[in-house]
Amino acid sequence: MKKKLSPILLISTFILSAIAHYTHFGSIAEFILSAIAVIFVAGFLGKATESVAHYAGQRLGGFLNATFGNAAELIIAIFLIKEGLFDMVKASLTGSILGNLLLVLGISLFAGGLKHKVQNFNVTLAGMNGSLMIVAVIALFIPAVFLNTKSITSSETNTLSLVVAGILIVSYIAWLLFSMITHKDYLEDATYDSDEELPHEHTPAWGKKRSILYLFIATVMVALVSEWLVHTLESITAAFGLSELFVGAFVVAIVGNAAEHSAAVLLAMKNKIGAAVEIAIGSSLQIALFVAPVLIFVSFFMGTPMNIVFTVIELVAIVVSVFIAKSITQDGATNWYEGLLLIAVYLILGVSFYLA
Repeated sequence: MKKKLSPILLISTFILSAIAHYTHFGSIAEFILSAIAVIFVAGFLGKATESVAHYAGQRLGGFLNATFGNAAELIIAIFLIKEGLFDMVKASLTGSILGNLLLVLGISLFAGGLKHKVQNFNVTLAGMNGSLMIVAVIALFIPAVFLNTKSITSSETNTLSLVVAGILIVSYIAWLLFSMITHKDYLEDATYDSDEELPHEHTPAWGKKRSILYLFIATVMVALVSEWLVHTLESITAAFGLSELFVGAFVVAIVGNAAEHSAAVLLAMKNKIGAAVEIAIGSSLQIALFVAPVLIFVSFFMGTPMNIVFTVIELVAIVVSVFIAKSITQDGATNWYEGLLLIAVYLILGVSFYLA
């Protein structure tokens, strides 16, 4: 019954969301149905990705999980750019970074720590992730400083944004080459034998061809539901008096990250903290080093260039999240209290963004 229930919920929420969008139920109803549909569709996308990742191998599988885990955020952001909602795009990127580094990682460490007391993972990988996060902070910080100090003009800022975006994309591709090919064994996770196995860990839900087909279908569904969700955001912010900053950083980001939340927590509870950390931190790095730069180029080719300058509030939030995440993960060992600290910082930032 449970196996039949999930596909029924997926299809029914998708259809209801479509009906609400095309028959104009009203912004609030459309938003709620679209948000619920995004969660189920993102879950379907995550399951299809997990199945494809099984056939691809551990390192490539982790990359695929991070990439398609961020597909919802990327697609939502593209539609936001199309609507000219640049502030919400940047807020959603900020929220994705905060959500992964603080909420996803925090809940994973907390849940895993309650069950296994102390969990360990590759300390070298933790150090490399920390260095990459600092590079991402520098890349986002520099353009904002130069623009706000009037050292460069708005036009020059757009040029600088494209240059920085290009450098970040090259750096990310180099990281993939380093982590998956030249130093694959060096960064291999320190795994521990466990009697517990993840559902379908050794027996994927579908065959290889069906997994690829479902991955394609799920991506298309995410694209459609994302467009319907974005269509309602301006009305929702006006109706509830919410700022674009809060909606982008917390509402859109949490909805888009729903699939990753459950996947990382499940892995941590099965004492596979290395994989959980890779999903959380890897997704944040991919947002900062790949998704954000790609969106800069997407906006440029759409004819409405978006710069890479984030607000002071967003930059402070990113710096704080990177600092605490790096501090907690740098020793390669985690426990439930460290997870609680990450969640506490996320709640502090959430209230602050809400009041801003």
